[in-house]
Amino acid sequence: MVRIELEGVQKAFGEAVALECVSLTVEDGEFFTLVGPSGCGKTTTLRTIAGLSDPTAGTVRFDGEDVSDVPVEDRNVGVVFQSYALFPHMTVAENIRYGLRFSEPPRDLSADERVQELLELVDLAGMGDRDPDELSGGQQQRVALARALAPAPDVLLLDEPMSALDARLREQLRREIKRIQQELGVTTVYVTHDQEEALAVSDRLAVMADGAVEQVGTPVEVYEGPATEFVASFVGENNLFSGTVESREAGVLSVAVDADDPTGTFRVAADADTDADDIAAGERVTFCVRPNHLDPDANANRFPVAVETVEYLGGTTRLYGGWADREIVLRLPEPPGEEAVTVGFAPEDATLL
Repeated sequence: MVRIELEGVQKAFGEAVALECVSLTVEDGEFFTLVGPSGCGKTTTLRTIAGLSDPTAGTVRFDGEDVSDVPVEDRNVGVVFQSYALFPHMTVAENIRYGLRFSEPPRDLSADERVQELLELVDLAGMGDRDPDELSGGQQQRVALARALAPAPDVLLLDEPMSALDARLREQLRREIKRIQQELGVTTVYVTHDQEEALAVSDRLAVMADGAVEQVGTPVEVYEGPATEFVASFVGENNLFSGTVESREAGVLSVAVDADDPTGTFRVAADADTDADDIAAGERVTFCVRPNHLDPDANANRFPVAVETVEYLGGTTRLYGGWADREIVLRLPEPPGEEAVTVGFAPEDATLL
């Protein structure tokens, strides 16, 4: 397995810039996810790692070796695309064996032995003689994964491999992909626009927007400590507040939020990671609070929310409401049963952006 490094990678298609100076590192054996909205550059980044797209500028390294000019067939990567791209005139076993067309099976196995090994790995044992159209969508995607793994690649690249599947099957298959990745220890880069999927499967993830990396971190780091307003609004639900710092005391900022409301001054804990030591009275700041941190029983930072929409989600209830001409999203164990609810949050549950 290998360590992947991208340094200052840029990609332009004529005047259209797809990637702007992307620099990131994927560690040996890591499950790393590129997540972001459509058109943000995540697939272009994946194709650049694969060798399917040449960077306009910058460097791609595998274990410290520059592979920017190495063709895809010489990079020892396995790629699973959004479309399964299975050959309908071949059986399942023949489709998997096709993955060995450029290399020999690992560990001195025969091609047939490798195919049987992979069928067992992806839980398709006994289905090698079937045609692809006899399989479900999830089974077809497993065949595509087995084909990509056939030559024992150093790097596995997956480009939105489950976007065509229904929600329940997506959850099942993502657990299978994670299990297989951990069992093999293969360095994996996964592309998705689904934030929940990215949080669920990743060791670390990179949130991308407009061809650039906004933040890299573990799922907990990105969700609990978004670095930018875009990350805060894209990864999970969030409530954003902007205002002016009135005072600072013992590492806590008193922020007057832009609102014609007497409850609009909130105490926000200053996190050293956000250069909060440089924030003084009179400066403008933006902070966010996750819906699950807005609590009717909180003692601090209380404000009223006029409930507009209630969505029962089984384990929790999501409420959309209004306060001071802005939308507020709440997550509560039970519906409030009232048209208004007063909530608050602890200063440490707010994240400065």
